[in-house]
Amino acid sequence: MPRLHHLLTLAFAGALLQAPLLQAEELPAAIRKIEAKGAKIVGTFDAPNGLRGYAAQYQSRGMTLYLTPDGQHVLLGNLYNADGKDLSLEPLKKLVYDPMSKEIWAKMQASSWIADGSKDAPRTVYLFSDPNCPYCNMFWEQARPWVNAGKVQLRHIMVGIIREDSPGKSAALLAAKEPEKALADHEKAGKGSPLKPLKEIPPAIQAKLDANQQLMDELELSATPAIFYLDDQGDLQQQQGAPSPDKLVKILGPK
Repeated sequence: MPRLHHLLTLAFAGALLQAPLLQAEELPAAIRKIEAKGAKIVGTFDAPNGLRGYAAQYQSRGMTLYLTPDGQHVLLGNLYNADGKDLSLEPLKKLVYDPMSKEIWAKMQASSWIADGSKDAPRTVYLFSDPNCPYCNMFWEQARPWVNAGKVQLRHIMVGIIREDSPGKSAALLAAKEPEKALADHEKAGKGSPLKPLKEIPPAIQAKLDANQQLMDELELSATPAIFYLDDQGDLQQQQGAPSPDKLVKILGPK
């Protein structure tokens, strides 16, 4: 199955009325067998030809189950109609990925980030950032026209994964008297940055780094920058690495 951050970039169309969540005791026995294997049943939806659809979450992935009319068999996977339309996309979006996206956005809001840009900017973009990451610096440079114009606020969720001194450098930024200025000075300097890693990281700062790393692990991310933003439809999207010019406009909006 694709990872969550890949699935979130899929283009979903339309909307589906959400069915009420089912209690475990209300589930048919065949569906309960699937649930026992680790799948979380989050809702039901109508399906053609007597099938009953169930939307499920397995770890950070969504999947659809289809119960046959006799209640004795379960089909797992995507269902297509005669026109080639995938009937599983809308249920997964409505019942799995929309709620999951809201949860991810809320977790990023609650993480330890350093602001870059006006707090009144109409658009917010989160990115997992390592002080030694050249592509993080590239994205910082790319975003200057939007940030300087007050259109976007970048929120750098600091982690330390690239080099041995990355955690200490992230800690130095988070512990600075003026983290926003410290980050700006570091990014402006590029390879010539004078930022020194903390030799001893205070427990409170270490806890912030640990929580940021845990969130990164939960999202199955392994590299920086990992950029998260809301598209024009309000759907959560993700970009790995410094974006191309056409992607840049999608992330940051029109200049």
